[in-house]
Amino acid sequence: QVQLVESGGGLVQLGGSLRPSCVASGFTFSSYAMRWYRQAPGKERELVAHISSDGSTNYADSRKGRFTISRDNAKNTVYLQMNSLNTEDTAVYYCYARAYNYPWNEYWGQGTQVTVSS
Repeated sequence: QVQLVESGGGLVQLGGSLRPSCVASGFTFSSYAMRWYRQAPGKERELVAHISSDGSTNYADSRKGRFTISRDNAKNTVYLQMNSLNTEDTAVYYCYARAYNYPWNEYWGQGTQVTVSS
């Protein structure tokens, strides 16, 4: 059974930090690209960060320098270090996995809430 289980969200003050994590099971984690998305109330889901199986990363422009995505293939886990949080970062953060090969399976986690208070 495939699972992506996020944790590590919560309530943080303006300017604070959080480090959500996502533990994967049921598929070959090291063969999948991993991403974090987020969805704020009343807005569409948007990409936050991407990490390839070899560790190369990409970020949405507004998150560059504040967010860092990383992965530990030995632990089947992907992380998102978030620093200098502002109220616009309040959202549900979702973990996403996508295979490199046909049939390009993709999976979503259930999400973890991040709330930044002023």
